[in-house]
Amino acid sequence: MRIDSLEKLERIKETHKVEDFNDPTVKKILVCGGTGCLANDSEKLIEFLNHVIKARKCSEKVKVVKTGCFGFCEQGPIVKIEPDHVFYVKVVPKDARTIIDEHILQGNIVQRLLYKEPINNRKIEKQEDMPFYKKQMRLALRNCGLINPEEIYEYIKNDGYSALGKVITQMSQDTIIDIITKSGLRGRGGGGFPTGRKWEITKKQPGKTKFIICNADEGDPGAFMDRSILEGDPHSVIEAMAIGGYTIGANKGIVYIRAEYPMAISRLNTALFQARELGLLGQNILGTTFNFDIELKLGAGAFVCGEETALINSCEGKRGEPNYKPPYPAEEGYWAYPTCVNNVETLANIPLIILKGSSWFSSIGTEKSKGTKVFALAGKINNVGLVEVPMGTTLREIICDIGGGIQDGHLFKAVQTGGPSGGVITEKDLDTPIDYDNLLGVGSMMGSGGMIVLDDRDNMVNVAKFYLEFTMDESCGRCTPCRIGTKRMYELLVKITKRKASMADMDALKQLAYMVKNSSLCGLGQTAPNPVLSTMKYFWNEYMELIKDVDHPQGEGKYKAKNRERIEV
Repeated sequence: MRIDSLEKLERIKETHKVEDFNDPTVKKILVCGGTGCLANDSEKLIEFLNHVIKARKCSEKVKVVKTGCFGFCEQGPIVKIEPDHVFYVKVVPKDARTIIDEHILQGNIVQRLLYKEPINNRKIEKQEDMPFYKKQMRLALRNCGLINPEEIYEYIKNDGYSALGKVITQMSQDTIIDIITKSGLRGRGGGGFPTGRKWEITKKQPGKTKFIICNADEGDPGAFMDRSILEGDPHSVIEAMAIGGYTIGANKGIVYIRAEYPMAISRLNTALFQARELGLLGQNILGTTFNFDIELKLGAGAFVCGEETALINSCEGKRGEPNYKPPYPAEEGYWAYPTCVNNVETLANIPLIILKGSSWFSSIGTEKSKGTKVFALAGKINNVGLVEVPMGTTLREIICDIGGGIQDGHLFKAVQTGGPSGGVITEKDLDTPIDYDNLLGVGSMMGSGGMIVLDDRDNMVNVAKFYLEFTMDESCGRCTPCRIGTKRMYELLVKITKRKASMADMDALKQLAYMVKNSSLCGLGQTAPNPVLSTMKYFWNEYMELIKDVDHPQGEGKYKAKNRERIEV
């Protein structure tokens, strides 16, 4: 059935295809189908639940829904019962019978499956009452854990494609750009460039052939924000790309996604097929003259292809390496045509902004950083998972309140934000409100949203070496400062960790870091020294413990007065 008008799109919300999901008399068992929970047998749990439902002959009373990621990965697999709002954690397949027999058929909450607070052992029934969720505001993740990502009608029931219908039937391109610009939405891939401004620049370029590309090449160690959005709510990105295509004058979109994300790729392909079947992609969308379609291009996992010009080269079948700028992709991108490149999380916010308005979105966050940000919280933290908070939330709130503090009673040492491009933030800056400018001010960066917590068991020199080894391996090799400079920096760090380095090596490491930072071609090389420079700044003593010509309890040589002073970084 083709949806050929906005009115038909609105009517489809009431069709039988979504009736059971929205009927309050029918229990819904929402089971996390994110990668983390699938790795812990949530697929088998779904199978067992359906088997028990069939055996108890209660399929008219209950429906099992495979959803996207709930975010609370530490407690998965997760099951949520609606409309009861009961939240079960660490559910295994053998619990299926208990959930059906006790909760669904008899109305008794299964106490042993409830979340238990680690401090006071208090059991919590509802998701919204858990400390992990209390300070979150799920906008980009709004449908993850709520709908089946493989069922387009569930997305439509939750206002899906209403924003697309609104823009292509009621709005001009300039009006849309004005809304996105006034919302204050900035790119969530790391650069923070104003989204409305990027759309405006691309729209103003001459010519009829233009492209919009979704950058889903998420490569930071420990980061899984974009993957979870694509796995849990692929239609939100598809809808946003269509809105973007209409706005800039593009009829073709590309999702560039790494082949290492098979679940996200599978669900994207399913979503694209369903959208085409209903006429929400393709020719004459919603009865208008707007034509737009999307294809997937799989990347081979090169971190540098997160940089937009390297990504475009890879899309064209070339070696994935960056170009000199200008010209920028908005002026000359995919096959030399104007191309707008947006990150997954950036796009996921677009439909909401269109439906709720720029004032609503700009009321969230800080003066210069509007809206929310999704972070992948990992490391030595009790509550590992995916969190989405308003800009301006402090690091302390994320680590101590949402994250539940440090594991096993150990002491907080630092948090690395921005992945291998960022830096470490120590306890003295934990009350820093998170936004693009504040994180830069304390020597780190927002990046795409990786956040790795470190404790007193971590050696910061080894942490710097780990990140530098990653960027050294991921360098495309096009420019000498990055190709050779990161290699030499890594060799010096290896020398330091083996206790064979001198203060002269420390000085060389500092000089190399600034040389690589200031002369590399793209963001990979320009930010590669950040973990080294920030650990040298805040954990100088840990470097000194390993230097052989410094008189230190763990040093191997004699103290040299001329090298006593700290090397300023």
